Formats: sequence, structure tokens, C-alpha cells
Amino acid sequence: MLIFKRNINLILICVGATVANIIGSTVAKTFHLPIYLDTGGTIFISVLGGIAPGIIVGFATNMLDAIIDNGLKILRDETTAITTFDFNEVYFSSVSVIIALFTAFLAQRGHYKNLTKVFMTIPATAFLTTAFGLSINFFLSMTGDVTITRNLEYNFVEKFFIENCDKGAMILLAYGATKLVPPDISNRFHTLGQKQDLTNGEMLRDIGARNLNLSSLRTKMLLTLMALMFFTAAAISAVSYILYKDSAVRERIKIADGITSMVVSSINPNRVDDYLKLGRAAEGYNDVERDLYRIRASNSDIRFLYVYKIEEDGCHVVFDLETADIEASAPGEIQEFDESFYEYLPALLAGKPIPPIVNDDTYGYLLTIYKPVYNHNGQCVCYAAIDFSMDLISEYGRGFVIKIIALLAGSFAFIFILGLVFIENNIILPVNSMAWCTQKFSYKDVRSRQRNVALIKSLDIRTGDEIEHLYDSLTHSIEDGMTTFDDLRKSEVKVAVMNELAHTDSLTGINNKTAYDELTTKLDAEISDGTANFAIVMIDVNYLKRVNDTYGHERGNEYLINACKLACDIFGAENVYRIGGDEFVAVLVGDDAGRYKALVRKINAIVTTLRFNDELEPWEKVSAAVGSSLYRAGVDKTCDEVFKRADAQMYKNKLAMKALRAD
Repeated sequence: MLIFKRNINLILICVGATVANIIGSTVAKTFHLPIYLDTGGTIFISVLGGIAPGIIVGFATNMLDAIIDNGLKILRDETTAITTFDFNEVYFSSVSVIIALFTAFLAQRGHYKNLTKVFMTIPATAFLTTAFGLSINFFLSMTGDVTITRNLEYNFVEKFFIENCDKGAMILLAYGATKLVPPDISNRFHTLGQKQDLTNGEMLRDIGARNLNLSSLRTKMLLTLMALMFFTAAAISAVSYILYKDSAVRERIKIADGITSMVVSSINPNRVDDYLKLGRAAEGYNDVERDLYRIRASNSDIRFLYVYKIEEDGCHVVFDLETADIEASAPGEIQEFDESFYEYLPALLAGKPIPPIVNDDTYGYLLTIYKPVYNHNGQCVCYAAIDFSMDLISEYGRGFVIKIIALLAGSFAFIFILGLVFIENNIILPVNSMAWCTQKFSYKDVRSRQRNVALIKSLDIRTGDEIEHLYDSLTHSIEDGMTTFDDLRKSEVKVAVMNELAHTDSLTGINNKTAYDELTTKLDAEISDGTANFAIVMIDVNYLKRVNDTYGHERGNEYLINACKLACDIFGAENVYRIGGDEFVAVLVGDDAGRYKALVRKINAIVTTLRFNDELEPWEKVSAAVGSSLYRAGVDKTCDEVFKRADAQMYKNKLAMKALRAD
């Protein structure tokens, strides 16, 4: 009810368009105009609202037109109209559907934007309706139904000219009417049936391109719907034909049985033996034969009429009427049993009735009725038989199937398009738009993640079924996921900070003993793999205790920091580790390992220079003993062996420096 109230204006416009079609059709029929005037409303709605409203109006027009035509027939001739429904208009409902499809297609591509383009649509629309109309009429003419007269009197050129006049007038009227419709009504028509907001042009373009993929859900559902419609139409046609044929055969049997009864009543059973012996010389034979000819002449579908006496040796001819193609057998002649009667021979020889036989052989498609003729003692003396033509059933059956297909074509096109629109609005668009949003998600920063949530919420899917539940679940999951993601990012930052603190010396800010131990583990693995290439430089700071005792621990810390800066300047901060109170290690790997001696000489030279610089404060005169060692492949089994050589060299240098001290 809410949907009805919300779209009442749209519904009224569709009803008005349908009424306009009916009025135009009624005027054309009343004044016997060669044009139809019944598509203006269909074209108007198709331009205004697209395919679905257009085919609804077009299909409704044909159905209502047929009902009105038959209603008028009831008023004119009650008996005929009540027993026969004229489907003439319904047969051409598929043309109305085609008009709606083609007009909506042109309108979507801007052909109804200005008058020049509108004029260009007239011949194209006329050609299409001419081709479809004449094609339908051609197939309907194969039914032999003289009541189907629409377009029969026109050839293609004449019909195309009439369609140009008709569709030209209707298209121009429809174009003018669309200009009177407020833009908000037109926009609501185009979003009619949609269950979500579609304001993102990029999304619509991407989804449209994806829908053209043969493996897309839209294509699969379209093919499935087409297959279902095809098999449904085939099943309806087949079942209808079977029911029709069964009914027609029963009707023919009833007629043939009645005629055969008339033949039976014309024969005197007591004179059958005389007829067999004397033939036409028998008393009354010619009179009976004339009666039989009159009976045959009463119905043009009687192909053969004959009377046989069934004996063991064959069929003894009592009467056999001559036809234009086949000469009659003489009385008393014996005819061989037909193969189709073999199963009934016991019953025929016993004088019992047999069921009607439908057979298609060299004589054609025939219904054969054998009816026994009994004498006053109740004995069967012969069989009266007729072969009734069934050709009309085949002809009418073909016509019946053509009519069924013509009726179903428009109906199924109508159902198919509505089904496709429903699938598009309730399944394809929601699913594809959700997929598009998730593909566009970005997680690089907080603002991008906020846009993710806003993007999925902007769809506002309202299908009221499992799709909406899926959308709600997806929205909640994304919101929760974004929150969780932000929490994880914060946690990762905290972990990274904690990890950095765990591997950083608090005083100097360089790598600490923990970081050094992890490095040595890695170097031991490289030694095992045979890929190791590194050098270790051991740096032990001199005079730290003296600075602490003389100038205080703050100056002592400053002294250590200056020593660390010196080591970092020479060896690179990323390569220097503080492994003890006054001990530093520089680990040089790869190409840097080959420069370790030059770097050691450089730090020793700087230490010597600082020692003799009287402008510096005592805690600025950094002094350190340095030892170094290069990894030797095939000799060193662990990183610790290289460290010990460097430490031993450092200790040796430290002793030498003490020996040189003058203070």
C-alpha cells in the first residue's frame, strides 16, 4: 500500500497512456481508418520510464482491446460472441512489446532529446513494426482462419507506408507529451522498481561493462530465464496440442459413429446373403446402394464407405462405393485382411464390436469405424464401415499450434522483460554494487577507511529479502572490520614501539645487546650456509670511571654519548651496538667488511687528535681502545670466534695505550 501511494502519479500516467491507446484504436476501427493509432501511449511511457512501464502499457492495450472487441460482439450477436473469443488483437501483442523495447532503447541513447532525432526514429520504428506485423500475419495466415484479417490486404511497401504514417503521428504526439511531464516525475519513472540508491556514475559504468561478460551472474540468470520461458512455452504448446487433438479425435469419432449407424439402419440384415450371391440383381440392392451414396455425400470427410462380411478367408464385399480415384469392388469379392486389423480378427470373426481405428497409411490419415449389423436372431451378418478423413485435424492442429505460439509470444515477452527487470533491480544491481564497493576499498589511512564505510552505506539497498540481509550483514561486518583494523594498527604501532625499545639502548639510542645477540644468531646461520661475509670491530671506552668520579655521572653519560657518536660517524649508526657499560661493537657486513681496517685506522687517528686538543672539555676528549677481526671462511665456526679475536686485539691495544700514558 505504501508503494502504491508513493507511486500513485506514475500509476495514473500509465493508466492514462493505456486509455489513450484504447481510444486511438477505437477511433481507427470506428471510422475504418487504415492506421491503428494504438501505440502513442506505449511510445510515450517507453520514452518517459523505460522498458518495463512501456511493455506493461503495450501489453495491457492489446489485452483490453481484445476484451472490448469481444464485448462489442456480445452486444451485436450474443450467441456467436459468447461461444467464440476473438484473439485477433492478442496475437499482435508481441509487436507492442517490440515497440516498447525499441523506443526505450532509442530513448536511452538520446534519440528523443530533440525533434530532429525524433524524426529519424520514425522510419526505423515503422520498418520494425512492418516486418514483425507481416511476419506474424504470415504465420497466422497458415492457419486458414479467415477471421484473422489484420494486414492481409497489404504488401510490404504498402504496409511500410501506413506504418510510417501511423507511427509518425504517434511518435510526434508522444514526444510532445513527454515535454509536458515535470522532470521529477520523469526521474522517478527511471528509478521505478530500483531497490537502492544509484548515484555513482563510475559504479554504473563499471557494472554495465561487467554485465556484458558471458560469465556474469546477469548473463547466467538471463540465459536461465530464457531457457525456462522457452521450455514453458514448448510444454504449454505441446500439452495444448495434445489436448486439442484428443478432443478433436473424440469429436470425429462421435460424428463417424453416427454416420455408420445410419449405414447400419439402411441395410436389411436378412438379405445380406442374397446381396452376396446375386449382387446388384438381388431385390432391393440398388435401393440400398443409392441410400449409401446419399449418406456418403452428406459429409465430405467420408473417404470410403463399404459393407463387409468377415469370414476366415477374408472380407466378403457386400457393398463398396466407388470413388473418383478407386474403382469399387463387386459384391461377393474377397478382400484380404489389412494388417492394422490383425489384432481385431478374433472379435470380427466372432461378430463383436471393435474400437475405432486411427491409421495413417497409403490411403491417408483415416479414422475407421466398423459397426456390426445384427439379424433378428442377434447374429452378426456383416459389418458396416466408413473411413473418415482426419486431414482437417492435422490442418487445424497446425493452425492451433501457430495461434498458441502467437498468443504466447507477446505474453512470454511481457513476462520475460518484467522478470528481467525484477532480477536486475532485486539481485544483479545490489550484488554488483556491493562487489564494486568492496573492490574500491582502501585501507592505507583512517580517512580512506572511513570512506569505505560511507561508500557501502550510500547504497541503501532495500530489497526486503535475503539480499538486503546480506547487505546489512556486509555493512555491519565492514564497520566492525574497520574498527578492528584501526585497533590492530594501533596495536601494531605499540608492538613496533615496544620492539624498538627492546632493541634500543636507552642512553645512546643505538642498538643494544639484545639486538646484537639476534644479529649474531643470523650471522651463525649464514656461516652454516656458507654465505657469511662480515667483520667485527670491538670498541672499549677508556677513562669512564675517572670522568664519573671527577665530574659526576652526568658528565660520564655525556662522555659515553660522545664516544657513541664517534663510532656511529665512522661505522654507521645501524652497524653499532652497545653491549656493555663502556663497550661498543661495530659489525660490518658485505662490501663494508672489506673496509674495516681503514675505518679502524680512521677512528684511532681521531682518538689521537682528540687527546691532544686542549680546547675540549675532558668529557669531550673521547678515548677508546679498538680491536678488529674479519670472518675467515672455513676457519671460524661461529660469530663468537670472530668476536673473541677482535676482543683480544682490543685488549692488547688497551694495554699498549696504558703503557704510553704519561699521567
